[in-house]
Amino acid sequence: MNVVILAAGMGKRMQSALPKVLHPLAGKPLLQHVIDTARELAPSKLCVIYGHGGAAVPEMVKLQNNGEHATIDTALQEPQLGTGHAVMQAAPQLDDNAPTLILYGDVPLTTSASLRRLVEAAGSDKLAILTVEQANPFGLGRIVREGGNIVRIVEEKDASEAERAIREINSGIIVAPTRQLKEWLGSLSNNNAQGEYYLTDIVAKAVADGVPVVSAHPSAEWEVAGVNSKVQLAELERRHQLNKANVLLEQGVTLMDPARIDIRGTLVCGRDVTIDVGCVFEGRVELADGVTVGAHNVIVNASIAAGAQIKPFCHIEGAKVGPKSMIGPYARLRPGADLAEDVHIGNFVEVKNSTIAAHSKANHLSYVGDATVGSRVNIGAGTITCNYDGVNKYRTVIEDDAFIGSDSQLVAPVTVGKGATLGAGTTLTKDAPAGKLTISRARQMTIDAWQRPVKIKK
Repeated sequence: MNVVILAAGMGKRMQSALPKVLHPLAGKPLLQHVIDTARELAPSKLCVIYGHGGAAVPEMVKLQNNGEHATIDTALQEPQLGTGHAVMQAAPQLDDNAPTLILYGDVPLTTSASLRRLVEAAGSDKLAILTVEQANPFGLGRIVREGGNIVRIVEEKDASEAERAIREINSGIIVAPTRQLKEWLGSLSNNNAQGEYYLTDIVAKAVADGVPVVSAHPSAEWEVAGVNSKVQLAELERRHQLNKANVLLEQGVTLMDPARIDIRGTLVCGRDVTIDVGCVFEGRVELADGVTVGAHNVIVNASIAAGAQIKPFCHIEGAKVGPKSMIGPYARLRPGADLAEDVHIGNFVEVKNSTIAAHSKANHLSYVGDATVGSRVNIGAGTITCNYDGVNKYRTVIEDDAFIGSDSQLVAPVTVGKGATLGAGTTLTKDAPAGKLTISRARQMTIDAWQRPVKIKK
């Protein structure tokens, strides 16, 4: 099967320099949603028609060519003379012996299941149109039938009053036998109100040639909704997020409010997972059995093991959280943070590129970077691993059962031995021996004759 995706429009109503099809929905461009859906059908040929936006669209398409799927080709439509003219640009790349599916880069939510029904309806010798009935079809092309059979499509500006009363509309998504499609495209005329070459005119040509014209219908009206403005983009974003939320609910996930979740990637949940409001999940996130995610967390490319609790207002990226651990509130786990079982990372604690073994805790106002922390370690408030000398980064090792007093600075590379204790306020520049107390602080003094300065009157 050939697939052609039309993505040449400027999108003036978006009020943006970014080409319309590159605006993000659920964290990825509209066009990428369409490409991903098309690839589920395993096409042998896939071509994207671009126009406005210069090299931006081809560059985005180039990133999709990773060797796992058929290569995506591109074709430039310049000038833009209508949908029929756009498909003409792809014609030389299409295989005559396979049907052609035509999709739109600004219609991101069509499901592969609906497209498969359309492809099955078309077979190898019919023209199939994805149609839907709308209560308010204003501005859309109407499906004109005679005796129940589709005979043509009429655009709003060219329709009579009776035709405008028709509620069945053309989504624009069609499957056609490619050899005939090329012939129909070659005979299109732009004698219409828009002065454009309408792809929809091939329907009347198919009827004239005796090619059966059939239809299929999507599961929901939103599957054929397009994006022409930021308002419509926001509406589809919420529709898409609600779809994802409903899938999670069906899987047994507890969502405190399905209308207040954003999944911008893949979210995999185990049993008895609870997610509070305002959470954002990006990339691939795994929440194992019994995980609780508090309100307003941002979790990116991370795995949270069974029974862990993520309190509100945390930012977790590229990290692993061990079972029964407790994170937050207001904690930040950066890439390379790898926490074992029952680790506590509290408010305003940042962990980066560090492993922390079981039952250790840093509960307040600390930075743990480029460190290896053992089991049952207590890191006091205000502790910093000083890992960067302005040029290079070095590692800090804190062995099992160590106790790090508040407001300590561990100047890497340095090791705190097993069971060692650092007194509060210590600046550690040499290894602290195991099982001993190490203190580095100025001697406390009281100056008896000292007087507080007073403000001098001018």
